Amino acid sequence: MPSNTSPPVLSDVAGASIPTWGDGRRARIGLLGGSFNPGHLWHRAIARRALKVLGLDQVWLMVSPGNPLKTGQAMAGFEARMATARALADGRKIVATDIEARLGSRYTVDTVSLLQQRFPHVRFVWLMGADGLASLSRWKRWRVLVHDLPIAVFPRPGQNAPALKGAVGHALARWRVPTCRAAVLALLSPPAWAFLAGAQNSISATAIRKRGGFPVGVCSQAGQDRQNTGEQP
Repeated sequence: MPSNTSPPVLSDVAGASIPTWGDGRRARIGLLGGSFNPGHLWHRAIARRALKVLGLDQVWLMVSPGNPLKTGQAMAGFEARMATARALADGRKIVATDIEARLGSRYTVDTVSLLQQRFPHVRFVWLMGADGLASLSRWKRWRVLVHDLPIAVFPRPGQNAPALKGAVGHALARWRVPTCRAAVLALLSPPAWAFLAGAQNSISATAIRKRGGFPVGVCSQAGQDRQNTGEQP
């Protein structure tokens, strides 16, 4: 269950309620990081499911300024990508935020460390799709990351077997938490992770761009974005 000691969350679609230097809020918060190039309904579905199944107070759609694992790919400007995340947020339970850009960190492991320092009473959970788990070994200091906070993994078509049976899945197998205990995942000492089997959605940012639904060429800032943070697709 969400913490009863959490402060009231003000409606704030822009995410300004998340201060760069942190605060003393007490809450369970899911971090859904990514390029959001563009954000789409799968992101919203994951956020909503995480709130319900993990007993979270809030989910932050944490838009990455750039993605080291996507160097060379078409990347829309940061503000354009933020706009798509804001369109998915309700500003209360699901908040789109530019805090990773404000922190100036380059990689997820560094971002998480800074957030934990600045929000010392928050119980963070990293949210990712099965495709993220499958590629986790490519993330900088991923072994440190899994020891820093619990992780919730959501199914993606064609990615579940590679994620669970791959090298990372085997390496983390001993710390996997059964789905029936997902509601307390945020309270567990890491490493701890759960695979939350359920409805799957094949929608992808790549497919949206190929259909012309997000004209990255109009607002591309790829040169700037590559200098910044985040590995999560």
